[in-house]
Amino acid sequence: MKRLTLSLAALMMAVAAQAQVSVKDAWVRATVPQQQATGAFMQLVSAKDAKLVEARSPVAGVVEIHEMAMVDQVMKMRAVPGLELPAGKMVELKPGGYHVMLMDLKGQVKDGDMVPLTLVVEGKDGKRQTLELKAPARPLNAAAQKDMSQGGHGAMKH
Repeated sequence: MKRLTLSLAALMMAVAAQAQVSVKDAWVRATVPQQQATGAFMQLVSAKDAKLVEARSPVAGVVEIHEMAMVDQVMKMRAVPGLELPAGKMVELKPGGYHVMLMDLKGQVKDGDMVPLTLVVEGKDGKRQTLELKAPARPLNAAAQKDMSQGGHGAMKH
């Protein structure tokens, strides 16, 4: 019996130690009526090397991990297959950089709404962790100053 208890304790510690990704300051930019896309932003920290490989939300028909980068003095946005989460390092998803793009919105995202998001993180061992969170929607002008200096989403086409 003692051996079984020790085995179960070791198994539980191994499961708890797998990816251990924490999410901080998650938010989604509110939209205007008829707007079809918005972004979700947050800070991610993983205890072990991992990769954000998928995102989902019931408020959008399509959810992708995106990056924005300056290419030949033009801000370009594109979907990426994943986002590396180096062990112990904070990875910030923010306007003008990496973010979760919610497209084909099923309705307006209003300031104060709580937007459900599912993040899927894969460890180096191939095991996946699913994180369920609710991110508050912030006004359209949230982080506007940062967007203006880094290209913003306004002129992006998907």
